[in-house]
Amino acid sequence: MKMSKVFQIAGIAAISLLVLTACGNKSDQSSGSSTGNVTVHTSGFPIVDKQITLSLMAPSMGSVNWNNMQVLKDYQKMTNIKLKYNTPPQADFSTKLNLAFASQDLPDIIFAAGSALTPANEVAYGRDGQLLPLDKLIPKYAPNFNKLMEKDPNIRKSITTPDGHIYSLPMLSSGPTSIWYIGPMWYNGEWLKNLGVKTLPKTADELYALLKRFKTEDPNKNGKADEIPFSDTKLSASRYFLMAIFGMLSNDVQNNGDKVVYNPGTSNYKAYLTFMHKLFAEGLMDKDTFSQSDDQKKAKGQSDRLGLFSDYFSYFTTGRTQKQAMNDPMFQPLTSSVSPKAVIPGSPRINRGDFSITKNNPNPAASLRWVDYFYSGTGSDFLNAGKEGGFWKYAKNSKGEKVRVLNDGITPDNSEDKRSKISPDYGLTVPKYAGDDKMGPILATPDSPKVDAFTAFVNKETAEKYTPYARVPYPLVYLTKDEQDSIASNATDLSTYVEQMEAKFITGVEPLSNWDKYLKTLDSMNVKQYVKVYQAAYDRWKKAE
Repeated sequence: MKMSKVFQIAGIAAISLLVLTACGNKSDQSSGSSTGNVTVHTSGFPIVDKQITLSLMAPSMGSVNWNNMQVLKDYQKMTNIKLKYNTPPQADFSTKLNLAFASQDLPDIIFAAGSALTPANEVAYGRDGQLLPLDKLIPKYAPNFNKLMEKDPNIRKSITTPDGHIYSLPMLSSGPTSIWYIGPMWYNGEWLKNLGVKTLPKTADELYALLKRFKTEDPNKNGKADEIPFSDTKLSASRYFLMAIFGMLSNDVQNNGDKVVYNPGTSNYKAYLTFMHKLFAEGLMDKDTFSQSDDQKKAKGQSDRLGLFSDYFSYFTTGRTQKQAMNDPMFQPLTSSVSPKAVIPGSPRINRGDFSITKNNPNPAASLRWVDYFYSGTGSDFLNAGKEGGFWKYAKNSKGEKVRVLNDGITPDNSEDKRSKISPDYGLTVPKYAGDDKMGPILATPDSPKVDAFTAFVNKETAEKYTPYARVPYPLVYLTKDEQDSIASNATDLSTYVEQMEAKFITGVEPLSNWDKYLKTLDSMNVKQYVKVYQAAYDRWKKAE
């Protein structure tokens, strides 16, 4: 999975932000507390003195039944906590989870729900008592996670609902690529080489000039005028990088200092539409952008017809090897007449909604201890790759150093498929701290470089062209019920209308001379109330301790 690969790279080349104290292997009996007839130890293993059974609901990627995952089987032995799994396919998980809440047929633990547990539902289910508040339990039963919150106050602010409670724990990320807001844009390195381009564009005008060359100078050297200078699928990824040229980090709200603005109603947005219409009208943008599938875009890339495109890695689109992809430079943020300072959207590195405890749970303390291990370096690594002797083993390199290597029968080519069968930490946003690589990377051979060449290339491109310019568009906030109710009737309509009009303005179906008419429609859709709500939420977030 692409996202899994991103997390893998972040882990392999992580910049450790924190030094966490991992849970030991010896049970600390003196620090236990009793819940019912079970003693829950506040450190070490096992977590409980007597085996307990809890139910867990999570989305499945379909690789293997969770009962057969070695990591989970080993963790059951370590913790003395047995789990009964309900794992509907990821595509159906949101529906199944909503049905569980509606019917009150809830599991004890909700795991790796991610976007399926929306912020609005978190607030509602917490208010109704279906999700238990975790904030008072965290200091005692989640010491690793508590240290993370103490180190970065934004974590607590971003997961605390308006009633002052924490109902869900997130996935936290560090490492070079965790700053990615979405998969980057890439230039076709072979085209740049064929055109003798030594310096990448730094302004909107320079990008326009390069795309012109892509169209007219036969950079794929096939003697045909079949080049497509820029392409995407409905601008789903590239939009954010192209809007940033004009000072905007999202196609929704963002905070400029303390002021919240709705980008699609600004003069900067009009400048963005004007530029994009120019690209489309002059054939510098794929005419199929708003209608093609991702597979159709990739087919063009594999035919060497694309000059600038978005994807997690360029070879996902071009079909080339990783070695060849190291010639494809990452898009760097540009400036324009309305935005003289380069900027690019950055990730908050917090993915909410990944671990919750429901009202049915007979032992919240044990459940919280169970997940807290994954917020330590060794625990995160264990969840990702398991214990020694399974997916990996220790070996000595030519210098006599003890290193971790892939176990027999596992190669770089099949490693992700093998790993998907031993752990749920594959293609899902699981509750953990991703990137604190305390145990060292898992190498292909004892003398493999600790960071492979492609990972080093991606990290270097990110460090030079992404990290220095990245800014989170708008913090992770929660809305109150009244705030949700005040915008619920038109929030989706507003988003749909903006995206429809974006496509119409860019393709020329709707002339930009109708800009004022477009603004009046936004006003009629209660956009001022929409901004007012998010301004209040931002003010509340900023004041939070």
